[in-house]
Amino acid sequence: MALPLVLLSHPLPPEWISLLQGRVRLLVGPAEPPGFAPHLLEQLGEAEGIFCLLIDKVDQPFLDLAPRLRVISNMAVGYDNIDIAACTRRRIPVGNTPGVLTDATADLTMSLLLATARNLPKAAADARDGLWQTWSPTGWLGCDLRGATLGIVGMGKIGRAVAERAKGFGLRLIYTDSNKIPEIEQNYSSEYHSFDELIEQSDFISLHCPLNPQTRGLFNEKVFKRMKPGAILINTARGPIVETDMLVRALREGWIRGAGLDVTDPEPLPPHHPLYDLPNCLVAPHIGSATHGTRKRMAEMACENLLAGLERKILPNQVNSELIR
Repeated sequence: MALPLVLLSHPLPPEWISLLQGRVRLLVGPAEPPGFAPHLLEQLGEAEGIFCLLIDKVDQPFLDLAPRLRVISNMAVGYDNIDIAACTRRRIPVGNTPGVLTDATADLTMSLLLATARNLPKAAADARDGLWQTWSPTGWLGCDLRGATLGIVGMGKIGRAVAERAKGFGLRLIYTDSNKIPEIEQNYSSEYHSFDELIEQSDFISLHCPLNPQTRGLFNEKVFKRMKPGAILINTARGPIVETDMLVRALREGWIRGAGLDVTDPEPLPPHHPLYDLPNCLVAPHIGSATHGTRKRMAEMACENLLAGLERKILPNQVNSELIR
């Protein structure tokens, strides 16, 4: 009996996907660019499984070309690259990889917060460019963390992990979420505030909410103008939560102090984008989960979801839970 054909959008280290060895016929796309390569699209009619990344769009036209598809496994926590409703209508389970990147993303969040607070991008660039002539009492000044207020937008697993880390730096913690969560205040010494209150009170704002119609463009001109002039925005969630053009303006005109970004809109950010030229902005290339252990475990979880779907079993981490009977 022939093994099921699985399309893997981009190459991964063999040890990350060893669970698939001998259990599927694997057809792999090139490392670049994003999306499914033409030779993979030509095989959609025979494919029974899709192993994709967050950079790969799986929409209605894609599904129309894949009548034999049994499962889609996304190597990511988020799944806004996939038309979940269309998959559900076709009774195709979709898997993701939640939980595994919580610590890695929280660590990066604090890294961005510390780097922007202490003006490290500008200081490092000036040192490299020969502008470090002597110790200066007023040179490359940053801002203090102890006693400052960190506002967390979205108190899910990553938001809570950030709160846990931030407590050690003496930050006052406040949060906003769709609902007040009593155990958050007790376990993380964090106070619930409305979104409007949070943006007006916070010295640092860290985004950990999902991207949906309510959060798309949440940080716009109106919000930036209501933030503290000395505030710093950290985004390790999704790029489109922030209106990029307004962020550029806010940074240029001093509406806010700075920004640390691991996600952008568009993504990847073009090489000559104005955000790169701003000394008060630090941009990382979506590396929230980029540790050896985290990425390997994400790939393994994606393999587990894929194999379960091919065997018509419930996925260990299934997004469209309404298909579970």
